[in-house]
Amino acid sequence: MDNVTFKIPKDIETLSNLAYEIWNEYWVCLLSKGQIDYMLEKFQSPNSIKEQIENQNYIYYYILFEDKISGYTGMQKTKEYLFLSKLYIKKEYRHKGLGTKAFQFIKEFAKNNNYNKIRLTVNKQNKNTIEAYLKWGFKTIDAVVTDIGSDYVMDDYIMEYTL
Repeated sequence: MDNVTFKIPKDIETLSNLAYEIWNEYWVCLLSKGQIDYMLEKFQSPNSIKEQIENQNYIYYYILFEDKISGYTGMQKTKEYLFLSKLYIKKEYRHKGLGTKAFQFIKEFAKNNNYNKIRLTVNKQNKNTIEAYLKWGFKTIDAVVTDIGSDYVMDDYIMEYTL
């Protein structure tokens, strides 16, 4: 699948719009519309993405399939590990190997930045995604419930991949 490439977004507004599109399609079976809207504003609005990039060591990439934006990934460089914060594929591009290609790209990014671990959090009810991470070699190392405000929580597993 040589027709998959990765590109840093030039326009944060477009990236935020992509997040809104994917999250409103994907998360409706697991989260309330209120929580989706709250999380998008808190974590994926143009202002929050800008803050993450400028002050929290985040980097975002579009996932392009045949030069079309088909998803995105967001990673945070921490002292101990690379935190895989976001990996989202548009519905029409799922189950075509793009997630696996994106994970290969993320592993290369981690190696090139001298990380030997990739860590992520995943919603405990997100069974298909958990299965994908396990297939890629992630191990569940903990569970956490995080209060994100406005009476919403994220009920997640913490998973880790060792390079």
